[in-house]
Amino acid sequence: MVARCAHADAGVFRIWPIFSAAALRRKVLEVLTCGGGAGGGDGGGGSSCRGRTAYRSPQRMPRPRPRSDRLAELLRAEEPSECSDEAEADAVARKVEAFEELKGVVGALQDGGEGGGGCMSRVEAAKAVRRKAKDDAGAREMVAMLGAIPPLVAMVDEGGDAAEDITTAALYALLNLGIGNDTNKAAIVQAGAVHKMLRIAEGGASGALTEAVVANFLCLSALDANKPVIGASGAAPFLVRAFQAAECCSTEQARHDALRALLNLSIAPANAPHLLAAGLAPALVAAVGDAAPVTDRALAVLCNLVAACPEGRRAVSRAPDAVPSLVDALNWTDEPGCQEKAAYVLMVLAHRSYGDRAAMVEAGASSALLELTLVGTALAQKRASRILEILRADKGKQVADDASGVVATVSAPQERRCRGEEESVDGEFADAGMSAEKRAVRQLVQQSLQSNMRRIVRRARLPQDFAPASTESLKALTASSTSKSLPF
Repeated sequence: MVARCAHADAGVFRIWPIFSAAALRRKVLEVLTCGGGAGGGDGGGGSSCRGRTAYRSPQRMPRPRPRSDRLAELLRAEEPSECSDEAEADAVARKVEAFEELKGVVGALQDGGEGGGGCMSRVEAAKAVRRKAKDDAGAREMVAMLGAIPPLVAMVDEGGDAAEDITTAALYALLNLGIGNDTNKAAIVQAGAVHKMLRIAEGGASGALTEAVVANFLCLSALDANKPVIGASGAAPFLVRAFQAAECCSTEQARHDALRALLNLSIAPANAPHLLAAGLAPALVAAVGDAAPVTDRALAVLCNLVAACPEGRRAVSRAPDAVPSLVDALNWTDEPGCQEKAAYVLMVLAHRSYGDRAAMVEAGASSALLELTLVGTALAQKRASRILEILRADKGKQVADDASGVVATVSAPQERRCRGEEESVDGEFADAGMSAEKRAVRQLVQQSLQSNMRRIVRRARLPQDFAPASTESLKALTASSTSKSLPF
């Protein structure tokens, strides 16, 4: 709506708003405070907030929120932080208490019996270190940082009336300190523990001490930096004896730990001469055929030895019944890892030595390798195929040499007959020579097939009469097959 100015010039009109600026501001404030718009049912351009409240139902009115509820929410929100602070304080208190306890234990070890507790106090302290470091990685690190390793190493070869108790407690404390902590492993070796343990082993230790020493060698040899040090220290003969269980004090646990320690040492090629000089190769070959874990680890060590140096390959090849034992391991279909490792050792032997290849053929490796190429793992198939290629190359050379010898003996009579006889007679003589050669080859093939069939029957545990005993039955079984059906 507009209004005309009364004092306007002649013929001129000016537009003035009905509401002044103060009225507009008041209207906007009413809208903002009451949440309503302009205009209602009543006239006058809208009603005030006070006027509208009379027509609203009391149920629709928003109930004012007490300030106490908001304060309670804030207090509840701050309660967890207070609880977390209390828990953190308790955790810090427990850590301080544990630290003080470890500090007291290490102090008892470092006193050396001068604090009035005697040797038993140090034994108890070593047992406490063993107990606290068994499952707590933080305790292992903290005890080592407090300086517990040098006094424990000094206790290893300490004499006295309770020497065995002190040594056993110190060895197991060092063992738990080194588990899962490479820094502690290196510190134990640097403190001279290896030579001290060897002196204990050479002195005719009991079964418990031997087991503790072997377990420590197993733990320390897991670190790559310690492998050459332990190998050059002379620990290989002791570990080989513990593995062979030749000593009356060697236990079954010590035997398994010794084999695992030897496996760790064999990873470093520099240790191969020390291990071979200790007679490890024959001991490992003799262990092939034992329980699956022992055989698997023994074959792993053999793989490392034959790959480390030529001396390792020759030592394995000269071991009694090495090739037959490895060929027998190829038939362990339920242990694919053993098959792969045995195939690797045979592959290295076959690649370097003709005598080893002949021993493989004599042991019947061809049928086992052929089966491995069909049902083995991908790695086993690859290695078995490589061995068969090497053996086939040797067989091809042998056949070529034999054929050249036959041609040399037969060609001279043929040439003399060609000079004085007719062509038809010469043809008959040549056919007769070729038929004799074919008969010799056919006889060799039949013998090989019969041998393979008997071997398959024995492995399948079928009745022995299932295998064809005569050439006629063999022909009946192989009438529809030729040598070309084989993979090679």
